[in-house]
Amino acid sequence: MKSLIKILAIAVVLVVVSCNKSSAPNYQFMPNMYESAGYETYGEAAFRDGVEAQLPAESSIPRGFVPFDIENSTEGYALAKETLKSPLDSTQVDLERGKQLYDIYCGICHGNKGDGQGNLVKREKILGIPSYDDAGRAINEGSIYHVIYYGKNAMGSYANQLNEEERWQVVSYVLQLKADLEK
Repeated sequence: MKSLIKILAIAVVLVVVSCNKSSAPNYQFMPNMYESAGYETYGEAAFRDGVEAQLPAESSIPRGFVPFDIENSTEGYALAKETLKSPLDSTQVDLERGKQLYDIYCGICHGNKGDGQGNLVKREKILGIPSYDDAGRAINEGSIYHVIYYGKNAMGSYANQLNEEERWQVVSYVLQLKADLEK
């Protein structure tokens, strides 16, 4: 038994000593993964124009992006108002989610009830937000979606903050607010 312990002790010492070779560095498997060539963003690179930061290919569409075919103009607004309908059916409309998104993005100006009395209006930071039930305000699905996508007057676009499905949820909730105000 004592000889077995001596043999194991000698084996452990040999393994520890043999793995440590200070005269040469250890072998690296695929060293290019450890020591990659770093490129500066606007520095010179291997591309034809000599700049590392490249623009996307012409006519390319980002993954997950759905282009909106109606243009940002008065004619486009009128076309959206006449022709654009929600792709969500009654089972896909989630008014709770629409309310949450509306409160986050729209309620600060339009008010949580859609009456045009949001916090920014009450503090007089912005003026002239009409209520959804105003007589001259004939809004529908298409016009609301167009305004969310492109913005209108002082209101900016929310196309970057809300994806297509979320925009339609907000549209459904705005129509619900409009119906509630008209009662």
